Amino acid sequence: MADALDLDAMLQRFRDRAQAVKNRPLPPVAGEERARFIEQAQFDFQDFAIIGDAEASLVDGVLTLTIDLRPPSA
Repeated sequence: MADALDLDAMLQRFRDRAQAVKNRPLPPVAGEERARFIEQAQFDFQDFAIIGDAEASLVDGVLTLTIDLRPPSA
């Protein structure tokens, strides 16, 4: 399986998913359901975007995602 894993394509799929969540229309719900939907969409976007921004490496069958969460330097 490791030979068939395209790391760039995998990260692009996460970036695509983040964009899809960002552009997802709100369903016709109101009140608490709407708030839960919006909150979940924010978490989904955050998670997909973080992984999409990772640097990936595959060494000896171990997939490593490096994610720099430090704020940009001024």
